[in-house]
Amino acid sequence: MADFVDKVKIHIRSGKGGDGHVSFRREKYVANGGPDGGDGGKGGDVIFAVDEGINTLSDFHHNAKYRAEDGENGKAKRCTGKSGADKVIKVPAGTLIREYESGQVIADMSGENKRVTVLTGGRGGSGNMHYATAVMQAPKYAQPGKDAKELDVLLELKMIADAGLVGFPNVGKSTFLSRVSNAKPKVANYHFTTLSPSLGVVDLEDDPGFVLADIPGLIEGAAEGLGLGHDFLRHIDRCRVLIHVVDVAGTEGRDPLQDIEKINAELSRYHADTANKRQVIAANKIDLLPEGEHADIITEIRKRYEAAGVKVFPVSTLTGQGLKALLYEVSGMLQEIGKEPVVYAQEFFPETMLTKEAEAFTVSYDRKQGEYVAEGPLIDKMLGYTNIESEKGFAFFQRFLKDNGVIDALLAEGMQEGDTVRMYGHAFEYYP
Repeated sequence: MADFVDKVKIHIRSGKGGDGHVSFRREKYVANGGPDGGDGGKGGDVIFAVDEGINTLSDFHHNAKYRAEDGENGKAKRCTGKSGADKVIKVPAGTLIREYESGQVIADMSGENKRVTVLTGGRGGSGNMHYATAVMQAPKYAQPGKDAKELDVLLELKMIADAGLVGFPNVGKSTFLSRVSNAKPKVANYHFTTLSPSLGVVDLEDDPGFVLADIPGLIEGAAEGLGLGHDFLRHIDRCRVLIHVVDVAGTEGRDPLQDIEKINAELSRYHADTANKRQVIAANKIDLLPEGEHADIITEIRKRYEAAGVKVFPVSTLTGQGLKALLYEVSGMLQEIGKEPVVYAQEFFPETMLTKEAEAFTVSYDRKQGEYVAEGPLIDKMLGYTNIESEKGFAFFQRFLKDNGVIDALLAEGMQEGDTVRMYGHAFEYYP
C-alpha cells in the first residue's frame, strides 16, 4: 500500500508580479531627466501536466508545496523585470484536481486535458515612466505587482479503464486479470487481497481490445469508508462496464448470491451512477463444483440476474474455461456504449474566484463614530504601497479608489460631501 497513493492534499502558489520601478534619467548633459522606471515581470503560472509514465500520486507525499517563481521588479532605463518561471506539476492520467475545502473540481486530467494552467501568476506592476503627465512630470510612485494566488488542492486519482473487476476479496479477480491481459498483479490470500488497483490490456483476435482494471476487493461498509473500500471505489467511476466476479464454490464460506447482492448494495451506496453501470457476472471457480457450469448455484444466479439483463458466464480463472466468451461479450458492450470518456466538468474557477477574493472590499456606516468605513484586501494592500502623506501620492490613491469602485460604493451607502471615511487607521474627508 505504501507504493500506491491515490489521494493527497498539496498547496500550490503562483508567482507574484514584480513591482514597477521608480527612477529618473541620469545623463551627463540632461539636467532633469524624465521618469524611466521599468515594469515588473509577470509571476510564473502553476501548470498541471499528464505524464504517461506515472500511475500513482506517491511522490506528492514527499513534497506537499509547489510554488512558481515571482516576477522580478522593474529596473531603471525602462528595463522590464524578468518573468518568473512556471511551475509544472506532473500527474498520472485520470487525476482529478479539487479545491480542498469545497471539494469542487478544478480540472480533470483525462481525455484531451493533457496540460492545464490552474493558477496564473500576478501581472507585473507599471513603472513610473507610465505616470508622467503635463502637470506631473516627475511621478515618484509606481504600481505594485499583482499578488500571487495560492490554494490548497486535493489530488484524486481515478484510474482510466474501460472495464473494472469488482467483487469480494479472494474471489479470483487478480488471477482473472493476469490470465486475460498483460498485467501481472501480486496475489495473496488475505482480507484485502490486492492492495492497489492494477491495469491490464485485453487483446482479442477479431474484436477491439480494452483496458481492464482490477479493483481491490470490497467488503460490507466500503461505501461508508470501512476498511480501504471507499478509497478504491473511486477507481470504478470511469469504467463503462463492470465484471462482477463471484466465487460460486463458496470457498470462503459465503453464499454466492448474497455476495452479489452485497457488492451491488455497496456500489449503490457509493453512487447511484456506479450501480447503474452495465455489468456481467463472472461465476468463477466452477472447476471446484462437481457439476461444473451446470451446478444448481449457476442456475439460481442466471434465474435471478439474466431476467434483469445481466448475463452470467460460468468461468474458471484456473483452467481458463469460459473466459473467452465473457471477454467478447464485454468488448461488444463497450462498442455499443461508445468510447466517450468520463470527464468531470469544472466547478471551481480559481482565476475568477481567487481574484474576486483578493480584490474584495466592503463599505459600511459606523453610527457610533459617525464615519463611513471601507475595508478589504484591495484597500489594505494599496495603502501599504502608497505614500498618502504627499500630495501626489494622495491624488494617486484617490484615483485608485475611484477606478476600483470604492467611491461609488461609499456614495451608494449614503456618503456625502464633507463626510469622514475611515480606512485602516486613516481618516479622510470626502470632497468630490
